[in-house]
Amino acid sequence: MASTSVSRIVPAPPDKVWSLIGGLDALPDWLPYIPESTALEGGRVRRLKNPEGEDIIERLVHFNEAERHYSYAILQAPFPVDGYVSTVRVHAIPGEENAAEVQWSGRFTPNGATEAEVVDLFTGIYRDGLDALHKTLAA
Repeated sequence: MASTSVSRIVPAPPDKVWSLIGGLDALPDWLPYIPESTALEGGRVRRLKNPEGEDIIERLVHFNEAERHYSYAILQAPFPVDGYVSTVRVHAIPGEENAAEVQWSGRFTPNGATEAEVVDLFTGIYRDGLDALHKTLAA
């Protein structure tokens, strides 16, 4: 099983960051790669569309409001992986009221690609996503 993780300091208090990214259906609010999200099964599943119109279907597997993190599994996607589970976390930074650390991590088994290729793919997605989040919060 392969894994990757990216962290980024963003210019907003942790509660404000969580209010933006903490909803499973919130990706279009801050992630340009996902222009459309539809909540299914009472909000436990999301159907995403990427810019090419491909479906990505993900299921919420863990949610913790108090600790500001959730995990989800990919059920269907155009990615060369099996067993994908990812976690998004928002951490307070001691002594920094107007900043937070956001961590996006995932683990998966490559299928039809090398481990390095898949790690690079998701590292890029997480990095670009957190860069977009930073831009949204800095605006």
